[in-house]
Amino acid sequence: MTFKGLKPIAYGGREVWPLIEGGKGVSATNHASSGAWAAAGGIGTVSAVNADSYDPAGKIIPQVYDQLTRKERHEQLITYAIDGAVEQVKRAYDIAGGKGAININVLWEMGGAQQVLEGVLERTKGLVTGVTCGAGMPYKLSEIAAQYNVSYLPIISSARAFRALWKRAYHKVSELMAAVVYEDPWLAGGHNGLSNAEDPLQPEDPYPRVKALRETMRKEGVSEDVPIVMAGGVCYLREWNDWIDNPELGSIAFQFGTRPLLTHESPIPQGWKDALRDIKPGDVLLHRFSPTGFYSSAVKNPFLLNLEARSQRQIPYSRVEAGEHTVQLDVGVKGKNFWVTPKDRDRARQWATEGHTEALKTPDDTVVFVSQQERATIRKDQTDCMGCLSHCGFSSWKDHDDYTTGRLADPRSFCIQKTLQDIAHGDDIDQNLMFAGHAAYRFREDPFYSNNFTPTVKQLVDRILTGD
Repeated sequence: MTFKGLKPIAYGGREVWPLIEGGKGVSATNHASSGAWAAAGGIGTVSAVNADSYDPAGKIIPQVYDQLTRKERHEQLITYAIDGAVEQVKRAYDIAGGKGAININVLWEMGGAQQVLEGVLERTKGLVTGVTCGAGMPYKLSEIAAQYNVSYLPIISSARAFRALWKRAYHKVSELMAAVVYEDPWLAGGHNGLSNAEDPLQPEDPYPRVKALRETMRKEGVSEDVPIVMAGGVCYLREWNDWIDNPELGSIAFQFGTRPLLTHESPIPQGWKDALRDIKPGDVLLHRFSPTGFYSSAVKNPFLLNLEARSQRQIPYSRVEAGEHTVQLDVGVKGKNFWVTPKDRDRARQWATEGHTEALKTPDDTVVFVSQQERATIRKDQTDCMGCLSHCGFSSWKDHDDYTTGRLADPRSFCIQKTLQDIAHGDDIDQNLMFAGHAAYRFREDPFYSNNFTPTVKQLVDRILTGD
């Protein structure tokens, strides 16, 4: 039984369910999950963000960066990314068996995004139906889509962002824009598009925001047949009943990012799957520790709590005695040009007695206190940077011009490539970043998952189609 009002949509020359698998980078979605999603009649999404390649025996090829310079390691990364995504697309397409559709997903802020996207599309002609792309303002997305004759689905989080992209570029290639993905900045997992005008602690109802997006699309002459994809916080279609067949919103599709993680075909390790069953309301934190500079949502595990604690062990300083900075910092630093308040000096001395003996400078004229071991890890990770982002706050890498952001490397952040590779291919869910959407607590409450039941992707899609 299909949930009332839900109808297939035309996409890529065939009818598919308006259900999209969210593409989760660095191997959290792969050919197995996306191919199965398409085979079930939906739109599967292969992540083209540092996807896995395989050796002739079918084993995952570890992404080892042995070149001396960051720029050389960055070139290695791009090669890995293209080879991996091509392999994943081909395998997903085979699994789909002509049903549904296969999209690829890229982050515009990933290192070498344009090069990777063009490299993948060049080698997968006829296999990829569309490209979803967010995390930044991907103006060139429509131009690249036109070059390879694929659909594009920009990911935005406000009507304002869509209007800027449309005016600058997308109106020239309107016929290939297959949908607009509204990713709710307070509900989605992974990186979120919160603007400086929005309060991370004051979530806004998505309905008026999506209504405003549709109004903007109408004003710009975008066809009513172009769906808006609601992404972030989508769990059960019955909760979105008033969105379906709603003339104010027009055609609506739904993206599921977190629910497909707990399936047989999901490539994440068993420990991560088990942890999803225990997440409670409030266990997913919207934070700003990511080296991208974006807000992002992840599970409050020891890794994230340690980043929070590190930033709390932070004090401002001046190079000269000025204002309230009347005493010199005498722990954690070398040299005498660190002037702080007497209260902050006392706090720093206390942190030092607790083992946080090393003070590391941040780009904001503050120092954070860490242990010797933590300092060594931070410095090694910064040195090993392989340029996975277009701009990295943690290592000060930039993927063009002079290859530096010109800012001090920020020890309050972390190497995102390292931690996402480690959690996807290992099983340490405590000491790595574990992305999840804010509705992940529903696994714990849903009888569908009781007695450790893990559905196949087909069983999950069938379940979603009933409204549950």
